[in-house]
This record gives sequence, C-alpha cells and structure tokens, in this order.
Amino acid sequence: VQLQASGGGLVQAGDSLRLSCADSRRTSSNNAVGWFRQAPGKERDFVATISWNGGGILYGDSAKDRFTISRDRSTNTVYLQMTGLTPEDTAVYYCASARSAYGSRSRSDYRYWGQGTQVTVSS
Repeated sequence: VQLQASGGGLVQAGDSLRLSCADSRRTSSNNAVGWFRQAPGKERDFVATISWNGGGILYGDSAKDRFTISRDRSTNTVYLQMTGLTPEDTAVYYCASARSAYGSRSRSDYRYWGQGTQVTVSS
C-alpha cells in the first residue's frame, strides 16, 4: 500500500482546503482510511475515518461540523474537506489505511501511513 497525501498549504483563518489521499496501488479499497494530524510538539490526533464503502464515518472533536471525509472508490482516493480553518488546525495531516473495513479513532488500528501534508493557517 502506498498512500500519498496532498492538498495542504498556507491559508488564512476562515479559509477552506481539500486534502486528498491517493492509494496508487489500489490495495486499500476494502479497508477504512483515516486522517490524523500532528502539530509541533504534540501527539498525532485522530481527525476522521471512513469505512471501505463510505457507509461508516467517524469524526474527532476537532473536525465535527467543519470537516467532511469522503471517498471515491473509482479512483481509490479519500478526501478531507476542511472549512472554517483556524490557526489551531495548523499541523501535518496524515492519511492511513486501517487494518479492517471499519476504522476507529485509535492510531494502532491503522497499518499503512502516508507521508503527510502540511497545513498552515495564519490568523
């Protein structure tokens, strides 16, 4: 499994961004995919996860009501649409493929990780 996260950048508070997680080898199509983020000096925190068929979605507290996770099975890509960004959202965002069809909030449930994409929100 090779996951490639992209779409990060420098934005202003209140802006939106859409992150993408592409599975170039199409081996995570039967697995959940999750997004996590890690700010400098902090632990890697859960953001959102989506099940293999898109029917099961979980959000972390930081993402509720602002972020939307989705997946396109035809291209094996998972998206994270982020709106209302604040400086507290500044972090490296990672996508990861879960060990099973339905993901959880726990990092240990994810086996393969992408390289991360930097999101920086200025005030």
